[in-house]
Amino acid sequence: MTSIGIIGSEGRMGVALAAAIAEAGQQRLGIDKGGDVAALAADAGVLVDFSSPAALEATLDACVAAKTPIVIGTTGLEERHHWLIDEAAKDVAVLQTGNTSLGVTLLAHLVREAAARLGADWDIEVLEMHHRMKVDAPSGTALLLGQAAAEGRGISLDTCSERGRDGLTGARGHGKIGFASLRGGTVAGDHDVIFAGSEEMITLSHRAENRMIFARGAVRAALWLIHQPPGRYTMPEVLGL
Repeated sequence: MTSIGIIGSEGRMGVALAAAIAEAGQQRLGIDKGGDVAALAADAGVLVDFSSPAALEATLDACVAAKTPIVIGTTGLEERHHWLIDEAAKDVAVLQTGNTSLGVTLLAHLVREAAARLGADWDIEVLEMHHRMKVDAPSGTALLLGQAAAEGRGISLDTCSERGRDGLTGARGHGKIGFASLRGGTVAGDHDVIFAGSEEMITLSHRAENRMIFARGAVRAALWLIHQPPGRYTMPEVLGL
């Protein structure tokens, strides 16, 4: 039995993770805001973090000190956070992703394949909708899917994306990857990747009906990660893609 530590155990994802850990027959440990992350890292075989970007540095420091691997599902990360993850991955196994759903992981693989085979004349749009309480946009999953499309085309998402259109925006940029974000209700997470060509269109979609799908994927990733050497890992590796 593996002890899986939850950062933010009283939050919505923390509760779902606790249920998923129980489903998997593993031991659950956890802390909420203000908890002793160093003690949790020392006691757990692996940590799962869906808390906040502000807490990530202290969590990574604790993991490195305790040599405890960690799955990071927190979204809204900035460049500094990724640098911190890279540094921690020199000493412990770290899996960071914008989405732990196994279905989304496979969707990103399909998006990459489609983008690689369709030319730049096919416009790519990433549409996402989440509950009214979500604070970051585009979602981490939308960015993950956009990155998959960019990798398929061999371009940089940083320089080839269009976001937040409003007013007279001019013609759509050729070869750009567009993003649109919707917020409302209690939607767990809907994502569409649209490939719009001349007189035809392909839509690859994923619908999250319950956040348990993210929790189950995170637990599967955590149980896989404990067997890996230090380094930075991704969800496709968990599925062997």
